[in-house]
Formats: sequence, structure tokens, C-alpha cells
Amino acid sequence: MRIDLDGRTALVTGSTQGIGSAIATGLARAGARVAINGRGEQSVRSAIESLETSIEGADLVAAPGDLSTPEGADAVLAVLPDVDILVNNLGIFEATDALDITDDEWRRFFEVNVLSATRLIRTYLPGMIERGRGRVLSIASDSAIVIPREMIHYGMSKTALLAVSRGFAKEAAGTGVTVNSVIAGPTHTAGVEDFVYQLVDRDLPWDEAQREFMRLHRPQSLLQRLIEPEEIANMVVYLSSDLASATTGGAVRVDGGYVDAILP
Repeated sequence: MRIDLDGRTALVTGSTQGIGSAIATGLARAGARVAINGRGEQSVRSAIESLETSIEGADLVAAPGDLSTPEGADAVLAVLPDVDILVNNLGIFEATDALDITDDEWRRFFEVNVLSATRLIRTYLPGMIERGRGRVLSIASDSAIVIPREMIHYGMSKTALLAVSRGFAKEAAGTGVTVNSVIAGPTHTAGVEDFVYQLVDRDLPWDEAQREFMRLHRPQSLLQRLIEPEEIANMVVYLSSDLASATTGGAVRVDGGYVDAILP
């Protein structure tokens, strides 16, 4: 199966590292012009330099801006007035005792994980509809369905993101534009390594720590290992293509069988 995204422009939010970087890499390898986003110009520039080294002829755009704020979104829009593919990957997470989550933290998680995506969809979807072509993808999480005791605020934000995606898919009905969310399971990133070591013995070597984390905190995973970012990216690249033209309004799982349900 060959996916050709030549001539398409994609914005991947939070794409200087982790899952976002893997998604940007996958889209660029498929021929898309990809805008790299992060809060600071230096981190964005470093990410672009790294991608240019690994992907010959990659067409990359620097789009720095803190998308949890309207001003940050305006800065990205000034660089990138239109996109064909929007990937809302930006997100934060942390382990916090349920009764210790403050009002400010509830708001922060909603603003970063939900409102940033909603703001960009509202910005870019009209142009996609007018052109009769486009893809909107939001990276959700198994935590949207199986709310973790240790990070309820994160789970709440990802549940909301599923609702946002489904609702905007209805707004784009019949236009040729698809809107989907991707339910990512426990994934191996630098941030997740830190999170794992919040929950297991910090003196354990990484392979042992990962196994202990999965055994104690994610025992329902059928994969029984952390997912690699490239595995999430593969699904995003497919959903960004014409091959996925009949998939919209969906919550597509790349969760290693973590969610114990048939749908979504």
C-alpha cells in the first residue's frame, strides 16, 4: 500500500518530539508539506533540522506558537493560513492524586488538550469544506474511555476530545472532509518514561520498569508492551490519505487492545 500525500499541507501540533514528531515524520515521508509546531522557535528549528537530516527533500515549515492561547494560534495562522491536514496532537499529562487536582489544573488541562484543538478546527475547517477536501485528526487516548485513577483530569480532557471530533464530523458531513480521532494506547515517549518512573521503582532499568508498569498499571493491554510512536503515526498517515475517504466521525484505536470493548 503506497500512500501519496504530495501537494498536501499538514499541521501537526506539538510536533517537536514524541508522537507528534513521529507523525510529522510519517507525513513528510509520504510527500506532504509539514508544519512543525512547538511553543518556542528554537525547539521547532531543532526539530526541523533533525527531520531534514533523516528525510531527503522534506518540505518543512516552522510554525511556533503556544496553541493553548489565542495569541499562539494567531501566530501559527499567520504562517499557515490554510492546511489540508490538521493533526491535533498537542497534549499534557501528569499523575496527580484525584482529590489534589486544583481548579487551575482542571482548566489548564482543558485549555491545552481540548480548547487548542477546538480553536484550530474552527479556524481551518471552513477552508477545507470550501475546497471539498481535508482531514482533521485529533490524538485522543485510551484514558478517554478507561479513566485512570491517577490522572482523572487528563482522562476528562481526552473524553472531551472524542466528543469534539464527533461533533465537527457532523458539521463537515457530505463535504468530502473527514474528522476523526485516534485513540492511542500507552506509548513509549520520553514523557511517558518519566511518568512510568513516577509509578514504579526509579532504580529499575528501563526494560524492567516498563514491564512492571504494564503489569501493575496497564494489565489489560493485549500487546503487553508500550506502543512505539511510529505505530501511532502509521494510522495517522493512513487516515490522512484518500484511502480513508469513508472513515469519518470515528474513534480509531491504536491502543494495543488496551480498551476492553468492541467499540470504539
